[in-house]
Amino acid sequence: MPTPQPPVAETAGPAPTVDSEITWLLHRAAQRMRGVTGEAAERHGLALRDYIVLSALDKTPGLTQSDLGRSLGLDKTTLMSQLDRLEKRGLVVRHSAPGDRRLRIPVITDAGEALRARVAADCDTVEAAALGSFGPDQVRDLRRMLFAIIGESPDRGSCL
Repeated sequence: MPTPQPPVAETAGPAPTVDSEITWLLHRAAQRMRGVTGEAAERHGLALRDYIVLSALDKTPGLTQSDLGRSLGLDKTTLMSQLDRLEKRGLVVRHSAPGDRRLRIPVITDAGEALRARVAADCDTVEAAALGSFGPDQVRDLRRMLFAIIGESPDRGSCL
């Protein structure tokens, strides 16, 4: 009778090591954080991208749809689909820009803000758990380093 073999762990590809390229490590870290925050958003009935759009509207009100798309690295078609879904749910409304009625400005509604805030609280919890092995000073330093890497450079695309 053959000896049973332990199950083989499934992997999603090559695992990074501490000596891996920083770009690879940042990519995998972003995947991990997208995963846990995406699950938090889904518990509230939102896709991660929906939550990110709501957060962008909360943090930078007054952007035109075009400016919002550029800031998120989303093309016009993708952004319009996102905004249509959010608007149908009563989470966003679109107004004409005062200086140019052809431009539309998406605005988060009270219901959208309430939902965004609940998801944000859950995301804070899962982010804290993901960073649980680090002390507050290390987390602050990580934020500073990431902010320094981002700098003032324009966004070249989306990780969404």
